[in-house]
Amino acid sequence: MEAPVPAVVAPEPSRRQLRKGVILAAGLSTRMAPLSNGRSKAMLRLGGLTLLERSIRTLLTLDLEQIMIVLGHDMEVVAEHAKRFGGIVSVTEADGWESGNGCSLAAAEPYLEEEDLFLLVTVDHVFAPDALHRLLDARAPAVLVDAAPTPEEWSEGTRVVLEAGRAIAFGKELTSEVIDCGAFLLPPAIFDAHRSAWRRGDPSLAGAVTVLVTEHPLAAVPIVPGSWVDIDAPEDLALARDRLRRSLGKPGDGPVSTYLNRPISTRLSMLLAGLPLSPDAVSVFVLLGSLGAALLVASGRGVAGGIAVQAVSVLDGVDGELARLRLRSSLKGAMLDGVLDRLADAAIICGFAMWAVPLASTRTVILLSCLALTGSMLSMASKDRAKLLNLPAAPERWIGRLLGGRDGRLLLLAVAALAGRPIAGLAVVAVTSLMALSIRLIYVLRDATAPAGGTPIGRTRSSG
Repeated sequence: MEAPVPAVVAPEPSRRQLRKGVILAAGLSTRMAPLSNGRSKAMLRLGGLTLLERSIRTLLTLDLEQIMIVLGHDMEVVAEHAKRFGGIVSVTEADGWESGNGCSLAAAEPYLEEEDLFLLVTVDHVFAPDALHRLLDARAPAVLVDAAPTPEEWSEGTRVVLEAGRAIAFGKELTSEVIDCGAFLLPPAIFDAHRSAWRRGDPSLAGAVTVLVTEHPLAAVPIVPGSWVDIDAPEDLALARDRLRRSLGKPGDGPVSTYLNRPISTRLSMLLAGLPLSPDAVSVFVLLGSLGAALLVASGRGVAGGIAVQAVSVLDGVDGELARLRLRSSLKGAMLDGVLDRLADAAIICGFAMWAVPLASTRTVILLSCLALTGSMLSMASKDRAKLLNLPAAPERWIGRLLGGRDGRLLLLAVAALAGRPIAGLAVVAVTSLMALSIRLIYVLRDATAPAGGTPIGRTRSSG
């Protein structure tokens, strides 16, 4: 039988901004021994970062003021790794961490006495970028839950009983289909709840939360299934790598990026993530590749030039993917990426123009080149400007299907080069880029009601 359902009341929203987060990283994790060689699981690498660094950087994206790492096994090594983040991150040792993650949590109590709420995560849970933002939006005691876990996730997870959108019981012995995702917004009352649960013989975090919800119900915040992984065994780390790679695409990706470019670029990004290679360096390398492609096209070597143009299009995604993998997106990187993308496009179009000069009248070549170059520049600029000003978004997926995005334009140019038709390539790019610009302007002028002055976007690959 499931636990009896207690009377519940709606959790009260906190009026104070969330300031502190806690990462539990004390456990031994014997099942990961084949990969960890007896060291802390927190030091395993995923997408170029250790699990500890990934957890810290994830919490830093939430604008927290302080992050506490609770340590136990292999404390010296893990603490030294955490010190790289400076004063915003501190560490503490959990006495009796071997007894369970509830005892690890208890070590953070002195650090949280004056908080209304704090964020709690465990180092072996990996989340999609927006998952914890949704949890914080609750602004009240809450838990992330997965209502549609895989059979493997359900068998390993802590089940949660829900009532009216609130979690009222936790435990591995329950039969509920819902499981928690290891991320909580908790009040300091959790520490009294842990002591009460421990007196009953259950020192686990699940035991503490079960006692807590009898008086402080937790809002259940649903997570998108498949957007998190609990890394308990080697196969979980492989699953996390696959899900992380698949998450590197962007919502506005068209068919060229989705089915041609991303399957290659994301795998390359995962391979490069562990190397000391910055996204900015990749942006510069892609520009150099674009200049090489332009020279090949300008000299009339269509097959080599076409292959080079499409290779540049694929590689162009790697800089942004590396930034997202490492949770290091920056406005400076976005600025550099955007400028270099425009230089690359200009070089390739000029290369096509030089190839086309002997094949048509100079007037025709100049006209088509100017239209293609103007359309490409303004298409990307209008997209970036709309984001900067928080204006209504155009239907980027439809624009992508019409090959009006940057990935589509480069594919059209690559095909034209392979076919030996530089004039046709310039003409098609002129049409598709101006069409994309027109669609974006129509949407903005028709639906623009938001005030200007939105927050500038982070590092993203321009795909206008």
